[in-house]
Amino acid sequence: MIRNATQIQDAATLHYRETRPLSTANQMGSILIKSGRLTAGDTELILREQHKYRQRFGETGVALGLLTAADIDFALSSQFAYPYLRRGESSVSEEVIAAYDPFSKQVEALRALRSQLVMRWFGAGAQRSALAITSAERGDGRSYIAANLAVLFSQLGQRTLLIDADMRRPRQHKLFGIENRSGLSGILSGRNAATDVQRIEALMDLSVLPSGVLPPNPQELLGRGAFPQMLRDFSTEFDVILIDTPPDYDYADGQTAAARAGAALVVARKDNSHVGAIGNLVDSMKHSGVLVVGAVMNEY
Repeated sequence: MIRNATQIQDAATLHYRETRPLSTANQMGSILIKSGRLTAGDTELILREQHKYRQRFGETGVALGLLTAADIDFALSSQFAYPYLRRGESSVSEEVIAAYDPFSKQVEALRALRSQLVMRWFGAGAQRSALAITSAERGDGRSYIAANLAVLFSQLGQRTLLIDADMRRPRQHKLFGIENRSGLSGILSGRNAATDVQRIEALMDLSVLPSGVLPPNPQELLGRGAFPQMLRDFSTEFDVILIDTPPDYDYADGQTAAARAGAALVVARKDNSHVGAIGNLVDSMKHSGVLVVGAVMNEY
């Protein structure tokens, strides 16, 4: 017969290990207590009921009304090294939904896109690491797609670098809550070094190179030999390099960046993009020798 809390803990831990062979330090209860989602007293109650009815810890907590499905998802993500953020506790914008709501339908659609990119480009056999994210017009959601894809590739365990090559109206520093006093423009003009890359500590294996000070000649900077050399240097440090570019309708920067990367993903937006503009962009890139790995219709 079990007489005290210590024995209850030991018995419940034994059952938990039988159903989920993880170390005690990584158990769901410990994770939820540390995150403030569960108290020690509630954990003891769940463990007691868990042992009594031979259920999983999470199932028991939900049945008792002490845990929610979101709590369980959070704990499981920690156990399996799949971290995501809690709203209101990070400087990362909530537009980066892959960082906040990785189990939503929107993120599942983005995961499907990531899988296609792995099959069509990154996993095609050759040493390929860079991909430009382009769009025909402003407002197509290119930066949104680039930011969320970067998070998803990092969650896959890939060392991921997101470069903001939109030196006209950059957004990635705002999306990830980082400074933009120096970055890509400084590297390409020879004024700064690759140390301007900023690690996003809250997200596994993700780094961002912001645009830096807005230059008067962004297209010329992207056309210099320093840009492809920079990509080659980064390819030894990162598995995936995503490049956010300006819209093609206004500037030729995107095609220049895509030519340097070797391939591009074209983003269009439902009820916003024009078919003719998209067709012109794809044709122009193909004539420039850029492989268009695909196009995605963004509804968000």
